[in-house]
Amino acid sequence: MSKKKEWSEGELVARFHLSKLIEPTPLMTEWLSAPLPVLSATEQEIFDDIYEDARYSINNWNEEDLKMKFISFVLRLGRLIERNTRYVTFFERNLTAKVDNETLNVRCDFVIAKGVLDYLEMPYFHFQEYKPSKKPTGDSMAQLLEAFLIAQTQNKDGKPLYGCEVIGKQWTFVIIEGQQYCVSKSFDCTDKHELLQIIGILHKFREILETRLLDS
Repeated sequence: MSKKKEWSEGELVARFHLSKLIEPTPLMTEWLSAPLPVLSATEQEIFDDIYEDARYSINNWNEEDLKMKFISFVLRLGRLIERNTRYVTFFERNLTAKVDNETLNVRCDFVIAKGVLDYLEMPYFHFQEYKPSKKPTGDSMAQLLEAFLIAQTQNKDGKPLYGCEVIGKQWTFVIIEGQQYCVSKSFDCTDKHELLQIIGILHKFREILETRLLDS
């Protein structure tokens, strides 16, 4: 069996004629302008705990620490992991497709998709990758772009796709529309205000998903 190709971001841009935008597009502006969330008392307690944990320890966490001690709680606070008959959340899923005669194959840390139980049908959102700040492996933005290209091929609906790259304390949000992908500024989850912004942005994605991306 041939070894899986490890793409770089630049290689994917060149091979698939992508354009990288750093000035916010209208969709990115809308997404990032999400209001700060109002947390319940229980949510506030969780928020305070993970904020203090991250502020003190995040630079020393490995990938599993980052997932289990922090990101899983952020996803809960972002209200992305809930029982819903219209979409399902998946962890550690392989996505593969032939795109422009290239076989792309990527493992996603977290996917929101149309599906049933353990069956993933149509991806809408990718978290890619959860990487620690020390000794990260692979090109995380390239892995996110691979996931986007695979999803575009599978979905065949022309709708934008949303995602997030997490490297240690830095969270960066990404939207791809056609062959253009827009990358947000980075948000520092060890800053209390920016952590609230991250959670608000996740809330906003759920609204976008349920009102625009899901099939009626």
